[in-house]
Amino acid sequence: MLRYLYRDQLDTYPALRDAMLRDRADQFRTRLGWDVKVDDLGREHDAYDALNPLYVIWQRPDGLHGGSMRFLPTTGPTMIADHFADLTDVGAITSPLIWECTRFCLNRDAAGNIAAALMLGGGELMRAFGLRHFVGVFDSRMVRIYRMIGASPDVLCSTGQGRNAISVGLWHYSAHVHDQLLRQAGLSATLSSNWFSRAFGTPEPQRLTA
Repeated sequence: MLRYLYRDQLDTYPALRDAMLRDRADQFRTRLGWDVKVDDLGREHDAYDALNPLYVIWQRPDGLHGGSMRFLPTTGPTMIADHFADLTDVGAITSPLIWECTRFCLNRDAAGNIAAALMLGGGELMRAFGLRHFVGVFDSRMVRIYRMIGASPDVLCSTGQGRNAISVGLWHYSAHVHDQLLRQAGLSATLSSNWFSRAFGTPEPQRLTA
């Protein structure tokens, strides 16, 4: 199932929290070789986790982490502004209608539908909160994943070649994307909406464009 939790709510689910942070360490440091900090308990977390971001988390039947994404509004500190400003030749990306998505992470044994389910959760945020876009930095390995699940971003700018390419992308949400993600995730619109309502109540519906 999808859970929507702010950082100050995560401590209510310590097993889920720690499994997410350990999977982040496994993905970003062990598998990808990124220079990230990992604590003595094998958990990866950074300064942006201290800003009370909103996490979209796939919780497995055993209560542990299957995959997750982290969201922060671009009106405050973001990874793009602080660490990837040299990529954003389009200028500063700051708007109450644009949130940054970071730390897209999948458990190494995650089922094939989890990536689509996470993007579907991001779409529920956009629809309910009246957001226009998500923005994020992604590497070359994610291009295939986004294309496969039908959620490819508009690429604003890129640097590097081949496997070393890094890009800044902008995602929008539409009725077509929503339907495709539902199919790829193997979920119904009602179930997705119910999971969101469980966290936030029933939002005022926002009409999706085609």
